[in-house]
Amino acid sequence: MARYQAMLADPDADWVPRTVIFAGKAASSYHMAKQIIRLIHDVGAVINDDPRVAGRLKVVFVPNYGVSVAEVIMPAADLSEQISTAGTEASGTGNMKLALNGALTIGTDDGANIEIRQNVGDDNIFIFGLKTPEVAAIRAAGYQPMRIYEADPRLQAVLDAIAGGAFSPEEPGRYRGLVDSLLWGGDHYLLLADYGAYVATQAKVDALYRDPRPGRAGHCQRRRHGRLLVRPHDPRVRAQIWGVPAPRR
Repeated sequence: MARYQAMLADPDADWVPRTVIFAGKAASSYHMAKQIIRLIHDVGAVINDDPRVAGRLKVVFVPNYGVSVAEVIMPAADLSEQISTAGTEASGTGNMKLALNGALTIGTDDGANIEIRQNVGDDNIFIFGLKTPEVAAIRAAGYQPMRIYEADPRLQAVLDAIAGGAFSPEEPGRYRGLVDSLLWGGDHYLLLADYGAYVATQAKVDALYRDPRPGRAGHCQRRRHGRLLVRPHDPRVRAQIWGVPAPRR
């Protein structure tokens, strides 16, 4: 949404084209997840129908995400977004599969992102946002998301557009509760705290895409990421999965 607003404000800039693909499911009782999925659809409907950004920005939601869908999406992806809050250990094996197919990772320092960074090197991954100790510290100090909102005009513009019905004109208040959960409900996952760093890191992604050697980072990632496949140091993997006996000493 921030990218869409920026493109409308500066249509003549050299924008790197993006197709943003979402995929997922929501449990029947998970109201917030359903609202987020509905918002993605509403945002896509507005952006995809706007001729001002045609050919430069598109939003897609693939329903009923599973292995068969992943087999199509993962080999085609240039960028893998793994943006769980540091310390939640929510970035799992999906990001490894995307990385093995050559997608560079943009994400927080959480879960399997940490192992990917350790293997591919800081130059071949886009890590942003708070680290786990910083998450604990900001919560202990009394996190106030409203202050972040008030200090960041880009964030204000996005949240105001959502809350004001810019993406749901037939029902302007549809996502008011979603925005209130961030500003007044504590923003449990510190999304607003990581927002500025996320936007700045996306600009680095654009800069790399313009690099005349765009494939280098992805090649390095595939080559180095292979170390995570077998984990030869783990005897349980050798014995239980691969059936390889422990080496004789």
